[in-house]
This record gives sequence, structure tokens and C-alpha cells, in this order.
Amino acid sequence: MENRVYNRGMGRPISKPRPKQGARLAAFRQEAGLSQTELADALGVTQSSVAYWETAAKPPRSDVLSKMAKVLGVRVEQLLEGSSAPVRLVRRTGPVGKLQRILEEATTLPRSKQELVVQFVTTLLEQHKKAS
Repeated sequence: MENRVYNRGMGRPISKPRPKQGARLAAFRQEAGLSQTELADALGVTQSSVAYWETAAKPPRSDVLSKMAKVLGVRVEQLLEGSSAPVRLVRRTGPVGKLQRILEEATTLPRSKQELVVQFVTTLLEQHKKAS
């Protein structure tokens, strides 16, 4: 029997095209660099709920929409009817800092290596909070 590693970030391919509503949600999530599981955790819902919203023509419940917009950094209107191109609410002006450049470069690493970066930074921040 072949031993396979399960990758949480990878879902099964969809067999039919997404409705515009679902495609828009998926585009915003992907542009934010989140997996369905990570978005679900941030919203306090299941991954299957996020998968459903991304394949359905119906939007998420209103109590979830505002939370989702905040997590994704977009307006609720953009989630519901805006163009499918993600538009971020927060735009930095000025030069990009060294830390941001390094973290952006880390997004090109395989998911398992990205998780190591996240664990390291999280541990470092927790230690700093305890020391303060």
C-alpha cells in the first residue's frame, strides 16, 4: 500500500465552473494567501462551509460576511457584487520594509516550509510578549 502525505492546503479539483459569487470569494481568499482551512479557522466555521460558499451562487450568511471581509481586507460590497479582481482596502505607500520583503519571498516556499516560518515567527512573538 502506498503511503501518501495529506496536504491540508490542497483541495480536490472542481468538476464544473464556479458561479461568479463563488469564484469571487475564491479569488479574494487566494489573493490573501489563505487556504480554505485557514479562512475557516479565522471565521470560526468549517472548511466545508468555505468550500460550499466558493462553489455556490449563494453568499455566506450576513453575520459571516462582515467578518470575512475584514479577514480578506476587502469591503462586503466587493464580496457580494464587485468585480472579480481582488482590490485590497489597505495599501501601503512608501518603500517596502526588509521584513515584509522576506515574508513575501517566503510565500514562494512549499507549504510545509511556509508553516515552519509561521511557527518560528509565532514563537518569537510569544517570547517577546512574555518578556515585555
